[in-house]
Amino acid sequence: MHSLRDMLAVFQNRIFWIGSLAWLIAQVLKVTIDLLSKRKIDFRRLVSAGGMPSSHSAFVVALSTSVGFTQGFDSALFAVSATFAGIIMYDAAGVRRAVGIQAGILNDIVDDLYKHQPVREQKLKELIGHTPFEVFAGAVLGFLISWILI
Repeated sequence: MHSLRDMLAVFQNRIFWIGSLAWLIAQVLKVTIDLLSKRKIDFRRLVSAGGMPSSHSAFVVALSTSVGFTQGFDSALFAVSATFAGIIMYDAAGVRRAVGIQAGILNDIVDDLYKHQPVREQKLKELIGHTPFEVFAGAVLGFLISWILI
């Protein structure tokens, strides 16, 4: 049986913290980029999905790279983590991006309907996924953070 101490050991896991730091830096960069481009600060960006850079990509690449540096790039653990990272990044740029585009189209339809007749207007969140560049930027950020800290 596992003890509470065993479960809390994750908080002493350096690889976990490097991945978490990469995620946090990516989220802070989103707020900063929005501030510079829109001239207003939106703290909701600290916990929201989508945007530049991809924090999902930063997290999984930092995690995977850290595993590679510590366990070896030829280890089974690196293979599993790299596969996991690839799936997450594919999902961020593929499936979630498509959902965001669909949300934009549905929001346009609701706008058109609302203008012509009473319809309850409820906007869908459109910034869900990432462009391939945002995923790439997040991956580079994750790699650099892992490379610096490991």
